[in-house]
Order: sequence, then C-alpha cells, then structure tokens
Amino acid sequence: MKKNLRIVSVAAAALLAVAPVAATAMPVNAATTINADSAINANTNAKYDVDVTPSISAIAAVAKSDTMPAIPGSLTGSISASYNGKSYTANLPKDSGNATITDSNNNTVKPAELEADKAYTVTVPDVSFNFGSENAGKEITIGSANPNVTFTEKKGDQPASTVKVTLDQDGVAKLSSVQIKNVYAIDTTYNSNVNFYDVTTGATVTTGAVSIDADNQGQLNITSVVAAINSKYFAAQYDKKQLTNVTFDTETAVKDALKAQKIEVSSVGYFKAPHTFTVNVKATSNKNGKSATLPVTVTVPNVADPVVPSQSKTIMHNAYFYDKDAKRVGTDKVTRYNTVTVAMNTTKLANGISYYEVIENGKATGKYINADNIDGTKRTLKHNAYVYKTSKKRANKVVLKKGTEVTTYGGSYKFKNGQRYYKIGANTEKTYVKVANFE
Repeated sequence: MKKNLRIVSVAAAALLAVAPVAATAMPVNAATTINADSAINANTNAKYDVDVTPSISAIAAVAKSDTMPAIPGSLTGSISASYNGKSYTANLPKDSGNATITDSNNNTVKPAELEADKAYTVTVPDVSFNFGSENAGKEITIGSANPNVTFTEKKGDQPASTVKVTLDQDGVAKLSSVQIKNVYAIDTTYNSNVNFYDVTTGATVTTGAVSIDADNQGQLNITSVVAAINSKYFAAQYDKKQLTNVTFDTETAVKDALKAQKIEVSSVGYFKAPHTFTVNVKATSNKNGKSATLPVTVTVPNVADPVVPSQSKTIMHNAYFYDKDAKRVGTDKVTRYNTVTVAMNTTKLANGISYYEVIENGKATGKYINADNIDGTKRTLKHNAYVYKTSKKRANKVVLKKGTEVTTYGGSYKFKNGQRYYKIGANTEKTYVKVANFE
C-alpha cells in the first residue's frame, strides 16, 4: 500500500526535525515530503541551509515465555519541520513495507525481528522538501545536527552528512534517501534502572566531584577532565545479582558545560579554566532506554575563585527577592533598615525596572532587589507638604515647598486614615509624605 506523508511548516528560515515517537514501521514505497512556504535563508550557525533530523524509535521482539506471549518487534519514525518555536510533526503510517532496516553486518532485518541492545541503520527512501515555487532553481545545502543522519541525492550515491540540491521548477528538493544509524531496539520487559557508581567504593552516587590542577597558564584540556570523571564514576544496570555497564559520552558533556559558561575551547581541546564548573553526565541504556544524569562538580584548586565587586547598602523599604525574569523568588524578604551586599551597579530586568543583584561570599546569586527599595526615586512635589510620623502626628515643623525634589523609598504605605504615604529620608526616622502631594 502506498501512502504519502506531508509535514507542513510555517515560514522557514531553517527546518528542524525533532522528537521520538512511539513505534510502528515506515511504508517502503511512500514518498516523505516536507513543505515550507517561504524563502530559504542560510543558517549562519551551520554549514547547511536546512537542518533535518528524523526521529526513530524501535521496540525489540520478545520471545514467548511461561508468563507472557511472544511480542513482535516494531519501528516508529517521524520527520518534523519547525521554525520560530513552532514544530509540525507527522507520524509515519503503520505499514511495514517502507523503511529498510539493516544490522551491523548489513543484513536486512524485518521490524518484527528487531533484537534488543543492537545497533541498526534505518534507510527512508524518496524524501523530498517542498520550499515553494518562489525558490525554484535555488541551490541549497541539506544537513543534520545529528551525526547519525546522512543523505543521498541520487540512487547509487554514497551517503553524506550534507548534500547540495538544486530546487526544481516548483521549489522541490528531492533526495534518494535519508539514513539514520545507531537505532537501538528497546526491550520493554527489562525494567532495570540506570545508576551511577563510585569506582572505588562501588556505592551508588547521585552527585559527583573531581579536582584537577590547571597548567601554569591556567588552562585545562577536555581530555584531562574526561579522564578524571571516567576514572572515578561508572554507570550500570543491576539485574540478576550483576551489574551491566552503560556507556556515556563524557566528552560531549564537558563541551556542553563549557559552552553553557561561554568558555572557548581551542581546536586541540584547551580552555581557560574557571575555579569550578559542573558537568552533567548522562548515561542511557541501549537495552531499555532508561537513563540517569550525574552532575559532577569540577574544581580547579590552583585557579582563584573570582570575586564579584560588591557594596553594602541599607534597605529603606521591605524588599522581596526576584529572579532574572523579574519573577518573585519565594516569600523571604529583607526588612527595612537592614544592610545587604549587592553588585556595584544596577541591572534592568525584563520588566524594565532597575534592580541590584545580591552578592553572597563574593559570588552573584541570581537574586535581585528592586533598586527603588535602596536608592529611592526622586519625585517633585506639586503641592506644599508636611512630613508626618503617623496619620495624625507630624514628624517635625518642616514644610516642603511645591516644586521641591524629594527622594521617596519603595512603594507607598497605607495609614490608618486610609491615605497613602511615601517614606522619605535615608534614615530610620518615621518621616512620611502623602502620595497625593506628588500627584
């Protein structure tokens, strides 16, 4: 049975395919088509214009036993296109006649015969991309962020990580096939979890730590960090009173950690070492797809821990803490007239308001206090104003004249008389001015 699969995308500068889905097989003779209805723009962060990542999931066959019937294997695939945060994913039909599955010896395997913990290659034939007639005749490069994905433009071509294609008169790019390597079939009856263990003690661990000295130029190499982590921890699954090792890619985890901190790495793996950074090492079982992540703190003792310049400020109005998105953090607050250590300068957060970042032990905390609670806001009186101690009592005999600029701190207070007042004066005295005098 022949069927066509169409994935429709919004205006696409680049196409991304995502997300594994649950399992069935791909029809052999069906053409898989991705439509994009706008002009093609080069992806400046990649060596290709269109980024495509088919997503494949496989379920291993289970033999009949005394407790359960035989379960045939199966294969699921999808190809998605996304742009500007929107993703459109199409599931492939449930026919078993389309995609070709081969094992490590290049033998063809039927979906029902898939075995657990074995790597397979899935080849999807006759894939095309429809970019619209406005792009007719353009030459584009198709690639994938997934190194396991390769392409052939014409039958007989060798699979390549990128291919250049000239769009036809309708703006369609045609590929002979898309290949996905290292597809593992999952054994759904194997329930053992993945855990990390300490190499020396054999104890299960949920966090890790290693210490490495930098060279005399303050540099480390990725390989030394990888070696330190791999020599101290391993991942495994425990079943039937024995451990089965689970491999993990420490090198990629280290690179990701450095990239997250915007630390540049040379072509041979050297980088300027910070005093500390965290590597999240993830191990995923090829047998049942279960995984575990071990956060490993890497400390470089001979590199100084940088201290953020800070200053002590007095809080003039009760202040809550906020995150970088100007969202309140918890219910804790700093009460007025107490001191707090903050950064030297204010930062405008997402709401356009200025905040001071809180500094603790010389480090930025990611918590912010509204600068108005510390420095106050200058306001001009529109009426003569008295300074009050309470709603009925004046603080002094001073009369603040119309046109005078006065610094107020934080939000207004509602007194017993129902009127609102601003705190004025950088002191602990009870000195308030009616909000109405500024309006």
